[in-house]
Amino acid sequence: MSTHDLEALESREDLEMAKTAQRCIVKALDHSNAVSIALLEDGVERIEGAPTLKLPPQVLRLFADMLGNLAQGKAVALMPKDMDITTQQAAQMLNISRPYLIRLLEEEKIPFHMVGSHRRIHLSNVLDYKQNRSQASKAALRTLIEEGQELDEDDQL
Repeated sequence: MSTHDLEALESREDLEMAKTAQRCIVKALDHSNAVSIALLEDGVERIEGAPTLKLPPQVLRLFADMLGNLAQGKAVALMPKDMDITTQQAAQMLNISRPYLIRLLEEEKIPFHMVGSHRRIHLSNVLDYKQNRSQASKAALRTLIEEGQELDEDDQL
């Protein structure tokens, strides 16, 4: 299974190209269910019969998101969700220490499997845990905000 890393764009020209491409894709997706991109050679105006690349709209959205990140100077990695990752990689993705991740694995909060003597985690399980943790944090924050508003209303009475 392959992963693809794209380092952050550094030249001003590359950043501008990424921004422009992202805007074009997003605009096309906003107004229709665009499914194709015309491929042109540098410096050549669009000509009849230019090769086109037909893609599902969700793939074009992925390209737009990727271009948006690149336009902001961020590096991008593309990995299949069914890929196995190491505990170190998972800890970095979750922004937690590796020992804390091991504890989560042992508490069965994130599924894993053994490859020899090494723990491996499906990327999709790490992403699911990250999303669940984010949702729980947002719910807790909403609860705190509501409680704060209730206290503020009580103080005003």
